[in-house]
Amino acid sequence: MGERIGIIGGGIVGIAVARSLLQRGLGDVTVFEKEHRLAAHQTGHNSGVVHAGLYYAAGSLKARLCVSGRAALREYCLEKNLPYREVGKLVVAVDESELPALAEIEKRARANGVPDLNRLDNADRLREIEPHTAGVAAVHSPHTAVVDFAAITEAMAQDVRTAGGTILLGQEVTGIAADGGKVRVRTPASGHVFDRLIACAGLQSDAVARLLGADPSPKILPFRGEYWSLDPQRNSLVNGMIYPVPDPRFPFLGVHFTRGVYDDVHVGPNAVPALAREGYGWLSVSAKDTWESLRWPGAGALAKKHWRMGLDEISASLVKAIYFRKARRFIPELEMSDLTAKTASGVRAQAWGRDGSLLDDFAVEQVGAVTLLRNAPSPAATSCIAIADHLVENYLQVRA
Repeated sequence: MGERIGIIGGGIVGIAVARSLLQRGLGDVTVFEKEHRLAAHQTGHNSGVVHAGLYYAAGSLKARLCVSGRAALREYCLEKNLPYREVGKLVVAVDESELPALAEIEKRARANGVPDLNRLDNADRLREIEPHTAGVAAVHSPHTAVVDFAAITEAMAQDVRTAGGTILLGQEVTGIAADGGKVRVRTPASGHVFDRLIACAGLQSDAVARLLGADPSPKILPFRGEYWSLDPQRNSLVNGMIYPVPDPRFPFLGVHFTRGVYDDVHVGPNAVPALAREGYGWLSVSAKDTWESLRWPGAGALAKKHWRMGLDEISASLVKAIYFRKARRFIPELEMSDLTAKTASGVRAQAWGRDGSLLDDFAVEQVGAVTLLRNAPSPAATSCIAIADHLVENYLQVRA
């Protein structure tokens, strides 16, 4: 039967890892998920975008796994008859000051092999793709797609169960101990012994690392992203996706428009510090989580570097008119009444170091028989199958 392997985390990455292990016949696999359903946090609270690899530094883990992961995810959706819509993405420079940053995006995208990328050099060409948008130039990624990541997770979970894997819901891991070459895992309900353990714990990844006694850095700093819905009668303003040129100083893409896999259009997200690891609104507050963030050695450096941007994002969260102005830069016809309601929010598990730096690339740490996925924000959902194969092949010393 092979080794006994435990996996912490029932998001799309944890389930993809379980599926990869079982496909290769590598052992008896058990997944622990603290919630009573899968995809309860980052996987089920994002924009549903399958990224093509535009933004990531060439040669980085993000770049490599995003490009291969997109292809693998598309193939999986076709195999399982799950919705996969290539609605395309337009990254728009609204004025000439953004042209150098747009050129850098184009350079990275071409280095990463983004398929069929197009450079659009005037407003008329932009409007051929998105008739209602405004800007002086753009890059267009026609194969950027949208999916239902929660549905994909459930389909993969069924693959896991069919292959003999076990998924334990409502089972929070509260203790981890390495003992005589084995790894002991404790939950409030039971104890388990494994030969190997893989933690894909997302928002709780540093907390799980601490259970093992691993380095507390990088720490997770939760950022909440809030979405507004576009009035369905105004959905014709957006054909696919309209994105800003991102600020290279910050690991967020800025407010954008996305036509979802079920044809709804949402606007966002922004990026505001969450007051709890799983804090999906301003009233969701954890004194413990907030205090841990404030006392982290890198807190002062981060605040000093990004306080203006942070204040701007918080203002847009609290004042609809500010959020609206951010969005209207790209669609001049947009009216404030078109943003009908804040219908969703998500929390991004952003890792940061002791010096206040925000980690940009995926990060993995090996501690004995335990593999810790320490930083896996977007495009982790896009890359889930490729991340799973990367972990299995490079950290479990197993080759396909």
